[in-house]
Amino acid sequence: MSLDERRPAALEARGLEVAFRGRGGGGTAWAVDGVDLALGHGEIVALVGESGCGKTTLARALLGLQRPASGQVLVDGAPLGYRGKELKAYRRRAQLVLQDPTGALNPRHTVYEAVAEGLRVHGIVQDEEARVAEALSLAGLRPPERFYLRYPHELSGGQRQRVVIAGALVLKPDVIVADEPVSSLDASVRGEILALLLRLRDELGLSLLVVTHDLGLAWNIADRVAVMYLGRIVEQGPTEELLTHPRHPYTRALLSVVPEMQRLEPVVLAGEPPDPTNIPTGCRFHPRCPVVASGEAARLGIEERCRTGELEILTVSPQHTSACHLAINEGM
Repeated sequence: MSLDERRPAALEARGLEVAFRGRGGGGTAWAVDGVDLALGHGEIVALVGESGCGKTTLARALLGLQRPASGQVLVDGAPLGYRGKELKAYRRRAQLVLQDPTGALNPRHTVYEAVAEGLRVHGIVQDEEARVAEALSLAGLRPPERFYLRYPHELSGGQRQRVVIAGALVLKPDVIVADEPVSSLDASVRGEILALLLRLRDELGLSLLVVTHDLGLAWNIADRVAVMYLGRIVEQGPTEELLTHPRHPYTRALLSVVPEMQRLEPVVLAGEPPDPTNIPTGCRFHPRCPVVASGEAARLGIEERCRTGELEILTVSPQHTSACHLAINEGM
């Protein structure tokens, strides 16, 4: 599926900014810096980037867990309300699936208690057992009664992640944000959980934002991919188009280490991402950009723009954009 521009997005960020005080109280770190991102109904979007790029902060802001400094979060086209009742109602509709199922589950709670917790927090008392059983079944834990009295330490890693997913499903959400949902799992189980997420999208019409550092995962599950670097979306578009014809050097570097993309030469980025309290002028990626480091940007006469010029978001195709001066250059 893809974003339907005739219908308001299920969840959208417009000009979203989230700031924190820098280390030691010095400066302002812009974890999310003017981000526009939309998630369509029944769509899976992968939000990809290195650790520290701001993707988890963006996800928390979209869920109402982190209030932005500016910009808007829109739910079905309407601004998200931050008053108590409005926010509580929204959190029934938008659920978070955490990276580490072991840390997400209380070791003293049985599976039944873990899944029922959301119902109890929201004061939903009717048909509790039936709703818990349905959620466990949807998450692939069947028969559900077999798991009611088990504790997290009695389950495999994949089963624990299914319990976490069931805990999200029990509230019948419209949107699920999954933060690195398979990074802690064995390779053999990863495929099962990804297949489960795809099935839930198809059966329930869920919209899913999958936060990951792994473009290989995005290739297997996402309809669209948004690539984030140092607080900004630097490239986004339909999965196949973006991953087979990436236009940003950062996307190419991330792709070069994905086994499925063996046609690309491995790219080693120089250094670590810059301090977010001291963001470089021009393209914020230019200090690590292989195109600049190799002299190719100078040869093409764009190095000065890369280092100092205001960066444009260029349209590659109707749904593919890239924040790079070379984005429309097929030879990149």
